[in-house]
Amino acid sequence: MNLSQITSCFAAIMLCAHAASAAAAPKPRARELGIPLDGTPGQLNAITDVASVAVGYTTLIEGSGKNAVRTGVTAILPRGRATLEKSVFAGVFSLNGNGEMTGTHWIEESGFLEGPVMITGTHSVGTVRDAVIAWRIEQGNPDPSGYWWSLPVVAETWDGDLSDANGFHVKAEHVFAALEGAQGGALAEGNVGGGTAMVCHEFKCGTGTSSRVVEIAGQRYTVGVLVQANYGVRSELRIAGVPVGKFMPVKPPEAQDQGSIIIVVATDAPLLPQQMKRLARRASLGLARNGSYAGDGSGDLFLAFSTANAAANHVASFELRALGNGQLNPLFLATVQAVEESIINAMVAAETMTGRNGATVPAIDTGELKKILQRFDRLQR
Repeated sequence: MNLSQITSCFAAIMLCAHAASAAAAPKPRARELGIPLDGTPGQLNAITDVASVAVGYTTLIEGSGKNAVRTGVTAILPRGRATLEKSVFAGVFSLNGNGEMTGTHWIEESGFLEGPVMITGTHSVGTVRDAVIAWRIEQGNPDPSGYWWSLPVVAETWDGDLSDANGFHVKAEHVFAALEGAQGGALAEGNVGGGTAMVCHEFKCGTGTSSRVVEIAGQRYTVGVLVQANYGVRSELRIAGVPVGKFMPVKPPEAQDQGSIIIVVATDAPLLPQQMKRLARRASLGLARNGSYAGDGSGDLFLAFSTANAAANHVASFELRALGNGQLNPLFLATVQAVEESIINAMVAAETMTGRNGATVPAIDTGELKKILQRFDRLQR
């Protein structure tokens, strides 16, 4: 399939995705359930509260048995369409490296993220990477130095428990659809995009998002987070500080923590690349609040970027503004809080899913969850 054919068919994929999302009313999010969560969220309580950030999904759910397809693609564009021409300062951190996030060596070297951040299933990384290059050639211009080159950032978590991962069902047109459909505003959560088949703490999970607004030296800044959560064991699950997993046991033997999580942190605060790396590290603490211990088989990979300093580039001098290291604590705390809530949002939004070879992963029973939290006086009324 050539580029013109890909471009002509992605609209049909997007139309189906929009129709599906319109047909089902969203489930209550964590705060709407009465789960007490600290910090002040932005208007949408989503990564898209950071101005210019756009998110797009392609969700693939079809078939059953050994060929069941439960997969997809998530696209995050830091500057919306301007992402094609304008980079952002970024930093990356690996809490445990049994996973993949391409393009990170250049982020570490240069401090810049150039292009979108893509998230998908493990065995679709190559397809997504190549499709992003094709999309950028088709849609954009050479970089400021005049070269047509790209080192796309593509991250993954394993969807093979519910999806035919070896069937290579994600195609270039699905990547194009996620990129072209990226927009601001409220976001779907749970069984969508790259998170379609994901599982956390042995409950159905997937894609989740949250945000926080903080004030530093009289200026308001936003931190937004998006996660693709696919990690953890039931017994360690904690929500709002309550060990709820111990009251929702699974039949033995309990699985080992061999899953993964991708966390993307966005902010409009003016931060330098090394400060972005510090922010990315703090995602670990939000993950730990919900009961992860980053098992040996996990790929816990985090990326943070700042949409400030729009003039920053590779080829010419520029002026920039940055907060001092001593001013970062509110942003660190906001990151921890937004990561914690994003994971819970992913879990409570997800629906029970049956996939490959009849494997079924249940959604968390939010009614039971509320009863447990109430028992510990941790449910808001």
